[in-house]
Amino acid sequence: MILEDILKHKKDEVRALKEKTPLQSVARQARSCSKQRRSLRKALSVPNRLHLICELKQASPSEGILKKNFEPRKIAEAYQSNGASAVSVLTESRYFKGSSKIPSQIRPAIRIPILRKDFIFDDYQIYETALIEADAFLLISSILTESEINHFIQLGKELELDALVEVHTQGDLRKALKSNADIIGINNRNLKTLDVDVRVAEGLIPMIPPGKTVVVESGIESRETIARYHGLGVNCFLIGSALMKAENIGQKMSELLSP
Repeated sequence: MILEDILKHKKDEVRALKEKTPLQSVARQARSCSKQRRSLRKALSVPNRLHLICELKQASPSEGILKKNFEPRKIAEAYQSNGASAVSVLTESRYFKGSSKIPSQIRPAIRIPILRKDFIFDDYQIYETALIEADAFLLISSILTESEINHFIQLGKELELDALVEVHTQGDLRKALKSNADIIGINNRNLKTLDVDVRVAEGLIPMIPPGKTVVVESGIESRETIARYHGLGVNCFLIGSALMKAENIGQKMSELLSP
């Protein structure tokens, strides 16, 4: 399955990174980093508006290359100027054609938070997130234990990084709610099959108690879909493929944000 392949490759990659630069060294560098962080949760908490986390994703396992002319800085600037609350960056290289260099490349051009999306399962990757100049990171509940989720969230807080904990099933959500997760992302995509079902979020949203920041991910391509979730009390959305495939990003964002 694709998720297993991604994780196997990612574990090999992290192992090689550790051989090149030991964990202790990366941790020391991250803890001494004086970069001012931008709070993702605060950005998504501004009232009376829809919040889009707009994604930089050149490719995906299910659709291949999404954008041939991929210029991260230019796209990030377009996202911000058209009302994005944050930018999400895929840093996984083999399957999404991402790069850990992108956050530092786009950071000087924007003022909004940068979320690092990757397959995180090791302290090394949290420290790395701080060093590549991201402000937050993704944790996938299905590949982690409740204890690991809590540990990574706490490590992130020590480094002034927010964590978005992604869920797809009721079991994933139970782990997220038992942890210290402040931001919960509901992914309509099944990472094992890559199928998208927009009803997934509809079923899980009512199970999340007040006080959590809820983000709906995947399958959001129209204002009608956003309105569907907004009616359930959600105003934060992570959108990738629909924007990457759009000929005019500003026009597409205007469509998504229109009353």
